Amino acid sequence: MQGQLGGALGRHVLLEAYGCKAEVLDSVKGVEKTMIDAALAAGAEIREVAFHKFSPQGVSGVVVISESHLAIHTWPELGYAAIDVFTCGESVNPWDAVNYLIEMFGAESVTANEVKRGIFQGDMTVKVS
Repeated sequence: MQGQLGGALGRHVLLEAYGCKAEVLDSVKGVEKTMIDAALAAGAEIREVAFHKFSPQGVSGVVVISESHLAIHTWPELGYAAIDVFTCGESVNPWDAVNYLIEMFGAESVTANEVKRGIFQGDMTVKVS
């Protein structure tokens, strides 16, 4: 299992999006659609979707994909969104989803870090029951 995974099971991108459009971040329908479209843009297969609108503002949600998940929590009053894009396997590139989200949320600045997940050291026995 090499390629972009480099021996890992998955890639987890942690995205900090600043200067986003407040009205976009406060719309549960808009955030949900954008997250679904980001998953599709990356080539993921969607399994489940759950989003919640907070009072007075903010949205949290998750798009469960066959390859793992996309998750978000927004602070519209700050123009900020904390976003996770976690994919397993080689068929879905999390950066495709990340770049789509940056554009659609209108982020003025971002930080994004990729963490390789599931890197096993040495010989390992996996027991499946």
